[in-house]
Amino acid sequence: MQGTPGIHYVLKTPFKERPAEHLETAYFASGCFWGSEEMFWKCPGVVTTAVGYTGGHSKDPTYRDICRGDTNHAEGVKVVYDPEVISYTDLLKAFWESHDPTQGNKQGNDVGTQYRSAIFTVGLDQQTLATASKKAYEEALMANGYRKITTEIAPRGIFYYAEDNHQQYLAKPGSRQYCSAQPTGIPLPDAATWLPPTLLQYAPKLSPSELPLSRCAGSKCKV
Repeated sequence: MQGTPGIHYVLKTPFKERPAEHLETAYFASGCFWGSEEMFWKCPGVVTTAVGYTGGHSKDPTYRDICRGDTNHAEGVKVVYDPEVISYTDLLKAFWESHDPTQGNKQGNDVGTQYRSAIFTVGLDQQTLATASKKAYEEALMANGYRKITTEIAPRGIFYYAEDNHQQYLAKPGSRQYCSAQPTGIPLPDAATWLPPTLLQYAPKLSPSELPLSRCAGSKCKV
C-alpha cells in the first residue's frame, strides 16, 4: 500500500494532529470502517478522517484483538470538519442513511460487536443532536416496517488509531473493494422537524444532493 503514515491518502491532510481551533471533530461507527470512512471523506467541509477502535475496555487494541470480540471496541471513524461548511446535523444525516442502524452487533455480512452502529459524542450539544436525530429516524424506519434502532450513543472515549494499512483503505491501489453496509434507502426526516429549538445554530448547511451516497446505496452489498 502507498501513502505517508499520518497523512490522509486522499485529502493529503494530517489525521493524527490536534485539529485547528476553528475545526470540530465527530466520531461514528456504522459497520466495516473502510466504507464508512470513504463516505465521510467525500463530504464537503470534511478536512480529514481516520479509522480506529473506540468504545471498548482494553488498551491499545489491534485489529486482531477486536476481531476476537472480547474488547468491545467498535470499528470507528474520526471525522474532522469545518462547521462553517458542514454542520454536525449534516454528518448525522450522512451517518444514518449510509447503513441499517437496526441490525445490532452486525452490518450485512459482518457480524460481531466491532460492527455495531454507534455515535460517540463530543460535548452535550452533539449528545442532544444525536439523540434527537435517532428518535426521528427510528420513527421513520418503524413506519416502513423496520425494528427499533440499536445504535449506541455515548460520550467519546479513547480513540485508538487503526493500523496504517486500514487508513483510507478503499482509496489505495490493490485494495479489496469491499462494502457490507445495508443502507435502508429511507431518508432522515428534515432537520426542521427534530432539531431542538435551542440548537438551531446546527441547522444543515448542505442540501441532500451535496452529501455523498454510501457505495452500497441502492443495493444490498455483499462484496
